[in-house]
Amino acid sequence: MHLFFLEESGSVDPKNKNFSKYFVIGGVIIPEELWIELHRKLKELKKEYKVFTEIKWRYFALGNKEKKNGMRYMSFEERGRFRNKLYELLVSYPEIKIISIVTDIEEAYKLSYVCNQRDLYWFSYKQIIERFQYYLQDLARDSKKEYNGMVFIDKKSANTDKILKDIQKGLLIVDKFSHSDFNNIIEGISLIPSHYSSGAQFADIVAGAVYQMYEKKDSRYFDRIKCSFRRRGDNISGYGLISFPKKKK
Repeated sequence: MHLFFLEESGSVDPKNKNFSKYFVIGGVIIPEELWIELHRKLKELKKEYKVFTEIKWRYFALGNKEKKNGMRYMSFEERGRFRNKLYELLVSYPEIKIISIVTDIEEAYKLSYVCNQRDLYWFSYKQIIERFQYYLQDLARDSKKEYNGMVFIDKKSANTDKILKDIQKGLLIVDKFSHSDFNNIIEGISLIPSHYSSGAQFADIVAGAVYQMYEKKDSRYFDRIKCSFRRRGDNISGYGLISFPKKKK
């Protein structure tokens, strides 16, 4: 069994004061046999840095003093060292793979079939979960064994959760927008609270690194995790890093 954890970065709502050009979903695939070890090492690392709350990308900003931020008393340099250790831990397992989708919001809304926030969510999530299905198929083909997976997404607002549940129905029931069979994915999508999930916390800092590269033109953090992206040969484009809409050659 492979566990696929997804987190978002950026906003798709123009009314949001943090409205951004890109909407990013970061995903981390963790084989079940590695989950316990990764979870244990994450707890040890957090204990070393005296962080006893969940990890979120925004918490690393020096100006973030939220009560829920266990790093709020750290210096900027300490936060940076802690983040680097998290990335080192994640990429230390070759079996753990990253898949991320970057949606150009303005370009997506130019498409005839993207009319609202639900549509943008639908096509973004559908494509990243498709790549997870393809990854499971690749494993099965190469090993001559069957591989299945589960998808976990952090619980959001009630409205967003409803959108995600609609996406789940679309994955389990083929409709006019579906071009893929998700035969290797069990139970569609599971919504989980991120503060209980080590996988979701890693997915959050993956989404943040990809978002930082596209929105802020800063690839420092992306470069630390690039080696773990799903790829074909040396190519991660379309395999581990998806662009929506697809870039024209």
